[in-house]
Amino acid sequence: MKNVRKFVIALLFSAATSAVAGTAAYEVPPPAVANTPAFEVPPPLTPSRETSHELFYYETTYTFDSDFRESKLGHGDSLYNDFSYDHRFLITGKWYFRAGVEYERYDFDGTDNGLPDHLQAAMAHIALEYVVKDHAGAGIEIDPGFYFQDNISRDNFDFPGKVFVTFPLKKDTIFATVGFGWGMFQDPVVAPGGGITWLISDKLRLQAVFPRPALVYRPNDDWDIRAVGELNYLGARTDDVVTTERKLQVHDAVVQYSEYRAGLQVGYSGFKPFKIIAGAGCTIRRNFDFFRVEQSKKTDPAPYVRVAIEAKF
Repeated sequence: MKNVRKFVIALLFSAATSAVAGTAAYEVPPPAVANTPAFEVPPPLTPSRETSHELFYYETTYTFDSDFRESKLGHGDSLYNDFSYDHRFLITGKWYFRAGVEYERYDFDGTDNGLPDHLQAAMAHIALEYVVKDHAGAGIEIDPGFYFQDNISRDNFDFPGKVFVTFPLKKDTIFATVGFGWGMFQDPVVAPGGGITWLISDKLRLQAVFPRPALVYRPNDDWDIRAVGELNYLGARTDDVVTTERKLQVHDAVVQYSEYRAGLQVGYSGFKPFKIIAGAGCTIRRNFDFFRVEQSKKTDPAPYVRVAIEAKF
């Protein structure tokens, strides 16, 4: 299995070098194969600053209260916060080494039903990327860190990551992204990601890239409006979980918490180098998936609101 993985990674980077090197004019966002923020496409940079070296992102998303599908579990809401900072180091040409840190956390409120009241992760970013027009056209990233409920220990250490490459299908118009992500605290352990990006016009593009597809309209350099879909998830090791409906009673179990969302989002880039983002929509489903014991606790749909800020310079 290790030899197969090494072969796949080598094949992807070989394809990236040949495919991306001849397409320096395109602007395609990197895929979000793993659970990391999807950086938006900024206005064109000046030639002297074609590639940003400092990357900052903060987001808070609140999903309003909704009922669990098993009535004995009651109801609940969620508050998501995510902070990340990365720095790119030039290696040679368009190859960069990127390193950074990230902290993300879900807080849950509502009925005291025995499910976790919060989940969190503190991790490092270690990546090798081929960067074109400030976007990673190919890369490999690992995010070693602790994915836990309350207490940091070696049992909640994981090193999830992703490998991807983007290449043109039709020059300057249609691009394909292929890749996969992995992690011990997710199900399946290795999962595919990717899709198609279609630059319909100078102002409109379709990013049909899983797990965060979007239809983006950009009327000018300062504004963008997008219809978005997304799968956000966090796999972590929990403490004791004894639910009120008594079907789930576990100790130190692994849970993969996920939120399926769809909505509208507006971004404003007029305060260089910052971009302000506001969005709202529907969290179609929230799911506490204890996949190793085949227990899953889902909620009904609920509205969500989001505010985020990013900077690239």
